[in-house]
Amino acid sequence: MSVTIATRAFALGLATASTLAGSAWAEARLAMATTSAASSHYAYAVAATQAIHKANSGVDVTVIETGGARDNLRRLQRNQADLGIVTTNVAYDVVNGEGDFEGKAYNGQMLWIYGATIQNVIVRADSGITSLEGLVGTKFNPGIAGSGTEAAANAVFETLEIEADWVRGSTGDVVDQIKDNRVVGYVKSGAGRKLDSSTTSIAALTPIRVLSLNDGQVATIKENLGNLSVVEVGDDEAGQGIPGYRTWAYATGIMARPELDEEQAYQMTKAVVEDNQLQAGAFAGLQGSDIPQLTMDLAVTPLHPGAIRYYEEIGLQIPDHLRPES
Repeated sequence: MSVTIATRAFALGLATASTLAGSAWAEARLAMATTSAASSHYAYAVAATQAIHKANSGVDVTVIETGGARDNLRRLQRNQADLGIVTTNVAYDVVNGEGDFEGKAYNGQMLWIYGATIQNVIVRADSGITSLEGLVGTKFNPGIAGSGTEAAANAVFETLEIEADWVRGSTGDVVDQIKDNRVVGYVKSGAGRKLDSSTTSIAALTPIRVLSLNDGQVATIKENLGNLSVVEVGDDEAGQGIPGYRTWAYATGIMARPELDEEQAYQMTKAVVEDNQLQAGAFAGLQGSDIPQLTMDLAVTPLHPGAIRYYEEIGLQIPDHLRPES
């Protein structure tokens, strides 16, 4: 074989290998762990994957219904998902090996934050309950099992020394029990500053009340639960006719396995940030929001290098605490 032919053959081999490698990347199939299909956060996840597909990012993402943030983190640890919805309070615990993850730290890395997650304490109006203290001894759901909502509610109620007759279950099951008056209420994350779709479905036929923290409870949470924030929701912000209230909150976003390919992380982050319609249409809390700025302001654990590359490309300064350790 001549040098020329050999060179051409070598070049052809490289081109073929490159094409195969490119095809393999282009056909990458990833799994996104989400939450209950009855939640608006599930609808958000579906819209985010649609934005990723629409951008021809080279990544095919499948949405998986799960039990929420803590369940998702366990799936990431077991390589049963590639990315998933997490809450910043639970993400903080898993990265630092605290709380439910004591001795089981996991170096998951954030891609983006899509909203502050306000925790609404909802009860039937005919229950007569007007304060958190009124929940003592009642049948009440602190959030779907395995979710970030449940983890935060458990911490809050324990800190405030409020003990209800806790009812565990999926969002769909609990919503039915509230409508049937078998359960007085639940804690449910909102859609931005609005009530979640499952809450509005209850309110359509059953009058509800949103409970508020009092001054002493606000002070106790701020002093003892540093991973949570206290937010104030104004009159009619949560919904028409809903009086203003104070409650606890954290941020919600997408975390990836640290082994996720940097280019895939970059392309997905880019697609989500540059989508102007799909996500806001599915998740009201995103309307008028700035995902990159939300991420810089609300993330409490390191970002994935692929996400960092995109954010730096659009001119953002990455805080030191959001850079993974080398």
